[in-house]
Formats: sequence, C-alpha cells, structure tokens
Amino acid sequence: MRFLGGTRPATDLTYADVFMVPNHSTVGSRLEVDLTTPDRVGTTIPVVVANMTAISGRRMAETVARRGGLAVLPQDIPVDVVGEVVSWVKSRHPVYDTPITLDPSSTVAEALSLMHKRAHGVVVVVRDGRPVGVVTDGACQGVDRFTQLAQVMTEPLTVPAGTDLPKIFDVLSEERVNAAPVVEGDRLVGLITRTGALRSALYQPAVDADGFLLTSAAVGINGDVAGKAGALLASGVDVLVVDTAHGHQEKAVEAVRAVRAVAGSTPVVAGNVVTAEGTRDLIAAGADVVKVGVGPGAMCTTRMMTGVGRPQFSAVEECAAAARALGKHVWADGGVRHPRDVALALAAGAANVMVGSWFAGTYESAGDIHDDGSGRMYKESFGMASARAVKARTSAQNGFERARAGLFEEGISSSRMYLDPARPGVEDLIDQIVAGVRSSCTYAGARTVDQLHERAVLGVQSAAGYEEGRPLPTSW
Repeated sequence: MRFLGGTRPATDLTYADVFMVPNHSTVGSRLEVDLTTPDRVGTTIPVVVANMTAISGRRMAETVARRGGLAVLPQDIPVDVVGEVVSWVKSRHPVYDTPITLDPSSTVAEALSLMHKRAHGVVVVVRDGRPVGVVTDGACQGVDRFTQLAQVMTEPLTVPAGTDLPKIFDVLSEERVNAAPVVEGDRLVGLITRTGALRSALYQPAVDADGFLLTSAAVGINGDVAGKAGALLASGVDVLVVDTAHGHQEKAVEAVRAVRAVAGSTPVVAGNVVTAEGTRDLIAAGADVVKVGVGPGAMCTTRMMTGVGRPQFSAVEECAAAARALGKHVWADGGVRHPRDVALALAAGAANVMVGSWFAGTYESAGDIHDDGSGRMYKESFGMASARAVKARTSAQNGFERARAGLFEEGISSSRMYLDPARPGVEDLIDQIVAGVRSSCTYAGARTVDQLHERAVLGVQSAAGYEEGRPLPTSW
C-alpha cells in the first residue's frame, strides 16, 4: 500500500479520511478474485463476527461459516454452553440451511414465533423425520392462532441431497417456490432457497480438517485462563481469541502465554491494541493474529469516556506492518459501517475484518425480534464494556462486587438495531460486503487479499470529499 503522491500524512486517519485510486488492472471479473484470507485460520472471505453477546450465537456462527466467514462466541457464555453450540454448529450441513421444524399438530402461533429465527422464513412440517408440508408467513395470516399446521400447510416440493445447484435453482424457479426441503431418501436433511443455491455456487464454506463448519470462542484475561482455553479446545473450538479492551497490559500478555501453552496448533488471536509495540508484544507472547482497534465500535464509548484510542485506519496500517515483519497477521476490529471500510481495512494490511453492530439487526443475531409498534422490526444490542455486559460477566461475584464493577461502564447498554427490509439477513450483508471488496480488488488490479494490500494506492480526502462519494437520498 502507498499513498498518492508518495507522501504519508502526518496525522492519523480513519476510514472516512481515505479513498482508493484505480490502478491499471488485468483482473477482468470480480469472480477472478480469491478472498481466502492469508492468516491461515480457515476463512474464505475476510469477515469475522465480533464476540458480542447480542450478536454472535449459534445461528450466526452456522450461517457465517457456511459463507466462508467466522463468528467468535463471546467470553461470557459458560464453557458447557459453548460446547453445546460448537457441537450443534459442526453438525450442520455446509451447504443446506437448517430448517425450522414442527409437527402437524403444532399451531400457527408456534410457527409464527419461530419463523423469524431464520432468514428463509419457512417452517417445514415433519412426521417421523419426513417432510409432509411447508408453512410460510402468508399461510398463517387470516387464521386463528390456534389452528394446527396440518390445516394450513402445503405439500412440499423436495430436493434430493446432492442435486446440482443450477438444477435446484431452475426447479425452484419453475415451480415458483422460494425454498424446498432437502431429503436423503425420504428423510429431511436441510433446506435450500433459490438465493441459497446461488450463494453456495459463489462461496466456499469455512470448514475444519474434517469438513465441519469452523468455530471460534473468546476467553478473557481473568481467572483460570489456561483452564478455560483447554476446555474450549476440548469442546472442538477451532480458533481461540484472547480478548480484552486493553490488550497491551502485562495481564493480557500473560493470558496469551497461558493460552499458547495449551493451544498446540490451534490459531490464537489476541487483542486489542493500536500500536506496533503492542502488536509485537502479543506476538512474542504467542499470538498468531492480533486484533487491532480501541474505541471505534458503534456501541463503544471508550474514546469519549477516556480520550484513549486511535483512528482505525492508521492503527491497522501500523500494526499490520509490524505483524507482517514477524510473519503474522492482524484483524481490524471495529469502525466498519460500509463495504468500503472493509476494503480499506484490507488495503491497510488486515487479513480479516471484524464486524459487530452492523450485523446486530439481522435475523441471525442473538436475541428476539421486537416490533416498535409501527411494524418496524428491531433487535436490542449493547456494548461489551457496558453495564449490561459487565453484569453478565460478573454474575458469579457477590452483589457488592457486581455493583462496584457496574460503575465502570464504557459502552451503550441498550440500542435498537432495526432490520433493513432490503437486507434483513446476515447473508444479505455478506453479499454486499463481498461484492464491494471484490470490486475494490478489480479496481486495484488485485486477485487476492495480499495483492490488494500490495497494490492499493490511497489518498486523503476532506469531509466534503467523503460526502461527495455518498449517494443521494432516495427522495430530495
């Protein structure tokens, strides 16, 4: 990466401060770009879901891994629950979605309560493991909520497992149905949509050596760090993340050493830092990847509370250079709100980009969907340094200690994250991100993530320059 004119700015920059200049390119199509990440954690797109309790759970982990990314399960989830989630995710099919299933005697009310747990919005009615009907939201309207599904379901169009993806798409299009149960013999094994068939032809799942979906979990720096890390490894976690807001402290360094001692060949990610010195110290302690970012998150108030942090683009650029000199990598953690931000983080040298609040308002994020009274759907989100998150992490302490810890919050405890009607699922947002990054690569003449970093030419812009690049509102 180099700056336009060869002059490096004297001030620190964030994503809105910079733009990428087109290069001469021999990349003729976005499909020629390989987004497999260079950090060797197994992701085939540069997207990692941040370990936030309101966002990263089993639905998110499954869906994102199926599209090539990785979701990090939060550190405040009990180890036995993490084990259950990991086992569940690894039992999911790498191509077919997990269907919502009910039996014929279940009610419309039950179906409606589960339908928005998945972006496909379909309930498969099963009897003895065999699909006997499908129910959509439309079929549930205008009927009594205690009506049994046997009375509103339609006969399912089923797809044999192993059918070619183009054929699945054509069959569903011809039959004018959006989704169909997938069967082996007559047994239900999954569900696929028309869009899902297209995506499965474009994305390569992130899987372990045995072909099961990739999983990750976070561990804090307090308590028996090595013991918890060992338990997470025993549960089948593929990537360990040592996570704390201030990663450049001795306690964090010691935690990384402890995790490295039990991790074996499992990748260890550690953070967060914003300097080359912090990056080198965590790598020396045993980190394979360093998380970069203090204060750029949408739910974080650290910079306003403490004055501590650093503009994210410059932090990523400096830390990535330090890591690369040692044969290691960084993840850019926080501050991404548009696909351009992901592309710029990769141009700065990140191997992967962590996304948090951007994914909060999706079907797959943890938590239930609420209606704001006007018909708009939302989910509640909160920062991981907020009073709400601190309360969850300190649940084992006595009341006095919990109350005292709650005085030191640095995050938003509750925020409504509305679902975008045009992109309500996390896969919709991944499509948008990947399309943008692939296009950025073609403009830069890059076929890989590493080449994007090598070839990117960036300039610095004013606030007016950034505003000029924004599309006009739909009505003005």
